[in-house]
Amino acid sequence: MMNPDMLYVISPEEQNRETLTEILTAHPEIKFVSFMGVDFAGNDTDEKVPISLFLKDIDGFLEGMAAQTDGSSVVLTGIATLNNARVDMKIDSSVNWYIDYNYEHFDSATGRMVGTLRIPCFLVHNNVRVDSRSILHDTLDYVEKELLELFKKHPQVAGLEHISGEDIEKIIFTCATELEFWVKSPREDAPIEALSSSQMMQEQYWQRCRGNVRTALEQTVEMLEAYALGPEMGHKECGGVRGQIDDNGHMTHVMEQLEVDWKYSYGVQTADNELLARIIVKEIFRLNGLEVSFQAKPVPGVAGSGEHTHVGIAAKMKNGKVVNLFAPKDMHTEFLSAVGYGSMMGLLKNYEVINPFISSTIDSLNRLKPGFEAPVCIVTSLGLSPEVPSRNRTILAGLIRDIDSPMATRIEMRSPNPYTNTYLAIAAFYISMLDGIKACVESGKTLKEMENELSKKAGDEGFYLEKDREYRSEHDVFEDYNEEERAHLFGKPPATVWENMCAIKNYPEKIAVLTTGNIIKKEFIESFAKGALIRWQTELLNRIIPEYHKEICLMKKLHDDDNHTTHDAAMWEKIAAMRNTMAKDVTEQPSLFTMTREAFARGDFDAASNLQLEMAEIMQKLKAQYNEYQHNIID
Repeated sequence: MMNPDMLYVISPEEQNRETLTEILTAHPEIKFVSFMGVDFAGNDTDEKVPISLFLKDIDGFLEGMAAQTDGSSVVLTGIATLNNARVDMKIDSSVNWYIDYNYEHFDSATGRMVGTLRIPCFLVHNNVRVDSRSILHDTLDYVEKELLELFKKHPQVAGLEHISGEDIEKIIFTCATELEFWVKSPREDAPIEALSSSQMMQEQYWQRCRGNVRTALEQTVEMLEAYALGPEMGHKECGGVRGQIDDNGHMTHVMEQLEVDWKYSYGVQTADNELLARIIVKEIFRLNGLEVSFQAKPVPGVAGSGEHTHVGIAAKMKNGKVVNLFAPKDMHTEFLSAVGYGSMMGLLKNYEVINPFISSTIDSLNRLKPGFEAPVCIVTSLGLSPEVPSRNRTILAGLIRDIDSPMATRIEMRSPNPYTNTYLAIAAFYISMLDGIKACVESGKTLKEMENELSKKAGDEGFYLEKDREYRSEHDVFEDYNEEERAHLFGKPPATVWENMCAIKNYPEKIAVLTTGNIIKKEFIESFAKGALIRWQTELLNRIIPEYHKEICLMKKLHDDDNHTTHDAAMWEKIAAMRNTMAKDVTEQPSLFTMTREAFARGDFDAASNLQLEMAEIMQKLKAQYNEYQHNIID
């Protein structure tokens, strides 16, 4: 599939009129140019123009506005409105451009796949950049400026005694994402019981892939390499069951969870690469007759899919040397430098207002449940000692470190999922990290005092973190604390999209951190929240309730009056009561479905949120009860 004679990447150095004209003329199989902007929901545009038109007015495209769209085509809720809908697209020449090939469409002249040059763009409305890419780009510029000024004022920073802040030339924001996903045969589903059992017995993790799954995974890794993403591995994750091979040698009943990883990059390029990787995975697996789901929790009761996001900060010194600002001078005796401790504290202290950008859908919150290696509360783990690195998979923010490789020191945020808007997530991470870095560096505290701050008990006063909270645990957060203890120590996690978005108004002091520098503007946050709530309401009313209704209607009485046990009758009585509670209106009481519709109609989001949780709880009990009832019917 990978062809060394084909063009896959155009670097920033090549993005000028002369070089582009030469490259595109030499590759006539590239027939189109697509201008790619990213809205607040993480949707990427695909506005195609013929390559001939692009080459004819290449200076106009490069220097002016490349294209236009409108507010009905992108999610910029409350910004690009129907009466002020125009959105312009400005080319970004600071990142790689990629060629998106159509694996099923071949150029008759060259015999090669037809390609589209995808050019990342900023979205501009009323002369203001209003897109996810520009927010990340501008946030990192601001954080760099603030850090350089901080290091000039405080050239000697705890844990970084081997360098002087005055010698720092440039700040480097290193980022990486991991992509987990489920793959299945079209129109075939493995039973949940088999999936759950396989996970509990650890039958699939790191197992050998077979058939078309293996082929697709290998081709995916090859294509990631062709695009210079630096693939590091592809493997099975913890969920799934073994596929079967039919008499014709074809795989059937495929239902497996996979992961692909690639090399870290920097800032906006990281998010662009992640978007590209998703496209590659989806297209190649589809080409091999397989469906891919990037949902966070596509199968209830089985492992969900995360997109762990790694963040770090390095400095390029005036002598050309690159130094990891998280790594302390003595890796054997200290966990982190003051910059590292500050970054971790900033993330944890402000996470309530970061979380809306991470988990903005019903699906994303369904993943964040105890027992599935997904974080449920705001807590970190450092390890029992600097020489014994932690790999606690139950916490939110993990410290990744290797004593022998200081450059590898970084923070792993375990809450993002494949549909998290990576651009906004990384922007929120770094602006929050800046808040904590300033607090730690300006405090004049020692590294031990900073470790004590991060490790403090609830009720203890700190110089930065909140008094009534704890932020570090070396325990299994799922097993060693009950739900009440977790909520008391680490904060109660939001259960619905509404609860998550309420943090925006409930924590004004933390929103002030996000809006520092006026890059992540208040109107952008409000737009994001409004869009998320519209999608939440729409999904609940138009997808989830109809799906619940369909399932309930299929739950029929299976025993007859002449051949049943009292146990059968008692179980069916419970099932019938729950069915009616969920879906059937009576004079005395409307159903939960009707109550939910009415709550949204009157704008009572609190009631709708509570009803969503009640419906989910009853539906879970109903499914379990009906499954037990079915299995008891043997005639």
